[in-house]
Amino acid sequence: MSGSWRLLPWTGDGGKPCYVHTDDALGPVSRVADTIESIQLGMAGDLLRHAEDMLVERRVTQAELRFLAGRLSESLRDVVRVAESRGARTAPPPRGDGHS
Repeated sequence: MSGSWRLLPWTGDGGKPCYVHTDDALGPVSRVADTIESIQLGMAGDLLRHAEDMLVERRVTQAELRFLAGRLSESLRDVVRVAESRGARTAPPPRGDGHS
């Protein structure tokens, strides 16, 4: 079977990674994955700006900071998954001569 496996930007049961086999054509699952990745990255940027604004405030409660930390953690997990997926798709093919 030719093609490659793409890490999707969501997880399956128990947080296990999900993959789709692709032949480099943009199929329906890959298009949905691209859309979800774009949304996740946009939300991460929005959350980061919100965090920066909150941290400038002097009257932020511990509960607000804990909530912020939770959302930042979720967002970072999503962004790392997107980076891993994109990195795997752009990695150069391994050389057969043992040199890097």
